[in-house]
Amino acid sequence: MMSQWSVRSAVTAALLLGATAAAQAADCKPVVADGDLIKPGTLVMSTNPTLPPLQFVDASGELKGMRIELGAEIAKRLCLKPEFVRIEFSAMVPGLQAGRWDLIDTGIFFTAERAKIMQMVPYEQQAISISVANSAKGSISKPDDLAGKTVGVEIGGFEAAKAKTLNDELTAKGLKPMDIRTFDNFALAYQALRAGQVEAVVSIDGVAKAYADRGDFARGVSGLYATPVALAMKSKPLAEAVVKVMNDMKADGSYQKLFNAYGVVATDGALAISGP
Repeated sequence: MMSQWSVRSAVTAALLLGATAAAQAADCKPVVADGDLIKPGTLVMSTNPTLPPLQFVDASGELKGMRIELGAEIAKRLCLKPEFVRIEFSAMVPGLQAGRWDLIDTGIFFTAERAKIMQMVPYEQQAISISVANSAKGSISKPDDLAGKTVGVEIGGFEAAKAKTLNDELTAKGLKPMDIRTFDNFALAYQALRAGQVEAVVSIDGVAKAYADRGDFARGVSGLYATPVALAMKSKPLAEAVVKVMNDMKADGSYQKLFNAYGVVATDGALAISGP
């Protein structure tokens, strides 16, 4: 049985811990000036939640996934309130330029052309995969097997660009071209695959693996066109604050812990900004 002193000590300790937590919360001042944000005290991030397990909506309608957790942790460390805007990928860059959100948190592939118009922080490695229906498992095991096939892909993204590159490579070999069909998001592309409207879907390794692990679709090809994935921002001061937070996360181990939990490959070394 606890003595009266022990009880008082426990209560005192709890009060002190509560006071300390309150003091820490009060001391948490936003790192980024309001003038560098769309909304004061808030980090507004765009995402297209159609890429499980990286970003998706669960059965209760809540945003989940590795990139959602990463965005929320960045906001927390900047002493900002996280706010996510669900939007199709094709609207991401125009919306950033128009000031509709502060940060693109959707795993946008890094390219030199994109880095000319926005601040990009490459942080993750991804590559392209080819998914097929389970009934067609084994029918596509190499890129050349896509010749003459009807292939679905999300419109406007890196994957669509690489699908076109792959198509050019096929035709340069004298093989039949693919029939590339674009969709507003990957969820629709995979629905078309399930319905037999396309014979394959071009997506990223992480998403194709998740569908294969669940038994929904088979993954015929993976690891094509490996490229860094980035966060993207318009504001340079915001980008500088974000990259500092991410390097702090690397230093304390939370960064790698998050990536390991989802089986995602993180970029090596310190993170840096590439932009205009």
